[in-house]
Amino acid sequence: MGHAHDHHHGPETGRKRLSIAFGIALALFVVQLVGAIWTGSLALLFDTVHVLTDAAGLGMALWAAVLMGRPATEHRTWGWKRVEVLAAAVQATVLIVVGIIVIVEAVQRFANPQPIADRELIVFGALGLLGNIAAIVVLFGGEKSLNMKAAFLEVVNDALGSVAVLVSAVVIGLTGWVQADAVVALLIGVLIIPRALVILRESVSVLLESVPPGLDIAEVKRHIERHPHVVTVHDLHASRISTDLPVLTAHVVVRDDCFEDGHSAQLLCEIQNCISEHFEVSIAHSTIQLDPQSHYRHEENEFPV
Repeated sequence: MGHAHDHHHGPETGRKRLSIAFGIALALFVVQLVGAIWTGSLALLFDTVHVLTDAAGLGMALWAAVLMGRPATEHRTWGWKRVEVLAAAVQATVLIVVGIIVIVEAVQRFANPQPIADRELIVFGALGLLGNIAAIVVLFGGEKSLNMKAAFLEVVNDALGSVAVLVSAVVIGLTGWVQADAVVALLIGVLIIPRALVILRESVSVLLESVPPGLDIAEVKRHIERHPHVVTVHDLHASRISTDLPVLTAHVVVRDDCFEDGHSAQLLCEIQNCISEHFEVSIAHSTIQLDPQSHYRHEENEFPV
């Protein structure tokens, strides 16, 4: 089963897409920083901070993509695949912190409103939105690793922030209600946190080596045990090295005659094919240890089913 031991399952790194989006984010940060200082808008200021976190996140995602492209070594047998999960976790954590800061500052600004240059705010908000749309177009349709999902989420969130800044500028211009700036800043914070929590939760799930979403480990065990030559399955573990690389290990106890008549090699292929093709989550990399039934009886107290 050559495919079951192939380590080249990594996603396309999307380095070109990330490089372009990173450049857009840096340029957008400079433009919006000038605009925030000029207009005095809290919403634009924190949208600018959000752009900075986007640029940092995209830079981190680009760094992770470069590392993920490196081959495995004797020291790192899985290469740098898990770096995408670490990068996504850091990006999500930063977004959550920024979101909390935005909410706190928005509440304070709501109680103590400051004058806002609404016309200039519209200009810089529109520039921010155009830049974010360009980054979204660049990243949309790329590979769906957790690293890229986190990067795309950051850009989408920032685009929503730019829309909110434009709305606040229009409201201030039409009504003179400057608290709209604080309300929009609050909305930006509320938009950031839930989506970042989803990314962080999935990152932690991978780092804790939880069972891949969509895979019923009990059903895997039952399915393998339905094979006529299989007695039982124990020490069954499934996890993910990265979001696109699920792995499974198991001890499969088979009848002694499988080793006597040379049937064990065929049985191993059948089990690995089943794991790779039968379930919704295809696990192309599985490590199966076949144990003779007589050996299992000897070890039964140590490995209860």
